[in-house]
Amino acid sequence: MLNYQGLDRVKIIASDNLWEPISASMLLDSELLKVIDVIGAHYPGTHTVKDAKLTKKKLWSSEDFSTLNSDVGAGCLGRILNQNYVNGYMTATIAWNLVASYYEQLPYGRCGLMTAQEPWSGHYVVESPIWVSAHTTQFTQPGWYYLKTVGHLEKGGSYVALTDGLGNLTIIVETMSHKQSACIRPFLPYFNVSRQFATFVLKGSFSEIPELQVWYTKLGKPSERYLFKQLDSLWLLDSSSTFTLELQEDEIFTLTTLTVGSKGSYPLPPKSEPFPQIYEDDFDVDYPFFSEAPNFADQTGVFEYFTNIEDPGEHRFTLRQVLNQRPITWAADAYNTISIIGDYKWSNLTVRCDVYIETPEKGGVFIAGRVNKGGILIRSARGIFFWIFANGTYRVTGDLAGWVIYALGRVDVTAKKWYTLTLIIKVAGRRKKIPCSQHCTWVLK
Repeated sequence: MLNYQGLDRVKIIASDNLWEPISASMLLDSELLKVIDVIGAHYPGTHTVKDAKLTKKKLWSSEDFSTLNSDVGAGCLGRILNQNYVNGYMTATIAWNLVASYYEQLPYGRCGLMTAQEPWSGHYVVESPIWVSAHTTQFTQPGWYYLKTVGHLEKGGSYVALTDGLGNLTIIVETMSHKQSACIRPFLPYFNVSRQFATFVLKGSFSEIPELQVWYTKLGKPSERYLFKQLDSLWLLDSSSTFTLELQEDEIFTLTTLTVGSKGSYPLPPKSEPFPQIYEDDFDVDYPFFSEAPNFADQTGVFEYFTNIEDPGEHRFTLRQVLNQRPITWAADAYNTISIIGDYKWSNLTVRCDVYIETPEKGGVFIAGRVNKGGILIRSARGIFFWIFANGTYRVTGDLAGWVIYALGRVDVTAKKWYTLTLIIKVAGRRKKIPCSQHCTWVLK
């Protein structure tokens, strides 16, 4: 069907889950085997299975890493970039995710190669996984292939060698310890790494290489830490084309014929700032219609800029929830649409929002504060949720599911009409009701 629609350059990766049962199915189904170009597995732990190898298809780790971008996360990436091929013959590793640009309180906070989670300040951090990935990505390109001489080092760690087939050579050596390289998943069996010497012999056409550029990373103690540092070149002066490296634990060496390596530079980022204590938005901005609003993070449902051409007044520009049926989801989501904004703080808080219910039958809307979960955990989110419904009722709950009810009652609310909701949350004290009319307020004191 892809080919029929003119998309013959589009290839299929399957199944972005586990090696089985897709690889076994491909061996039993010649048509399936023919149309799949790559078998991709998520978080394979550097290993594959026999059936996947028997297909003779490309094998990819099509989602990996997902680990806090500390030095342990850098060690995780350094280890799997080598050992995904050494152990599992995977020729691509896709890190989830490249840039952590979502609130840190959401699941998997800072699980990106770098961090840029403050659009209001512009602050960002180039984290250590960036430089670990550079040991591979700066000195190889798509189309390079691994040599057969790859493997494990005698006292822990691994090495790979790649070439472009044009005489260039890149060797990457890692000695990540168990403590320094545990990824968030899967479980990593214990192993030991210790000081060692590794001797490499260049043969064939590579024996003519006179010089190798050397790049170095050391993770662990701050006093010993280096990130992607260029060392003196390694000259291969004798006819044996042999060199020996002294290796300590938690090191990465790249030795390469390429001279294009660069640590690079980047502007000093703006100072980190918390989410503004006072924030407001009327959505009357020069952003494309049907795009997301800055600082909002949709968890369930889809919220977009919307211009109501029939309303020339103050509600002409809005943020509208546009998904009118629940999709097929890959993980647990909420039964109610929700988009969050701001970072979680246990402090006094006032939320005020103009709201409009479009569907009179079962329509409703809520605002909330102190929402403590998101992403795949959003269904069990706790906080203070203030709801109004088109059937003329209101409710205040302690969770998104609506099971923990603080208050409920009747209220003069209908669909197709604008209301201003105000939610005032205070840290301690007694609870007090304020009657609701067109301008509804719930105060917790």
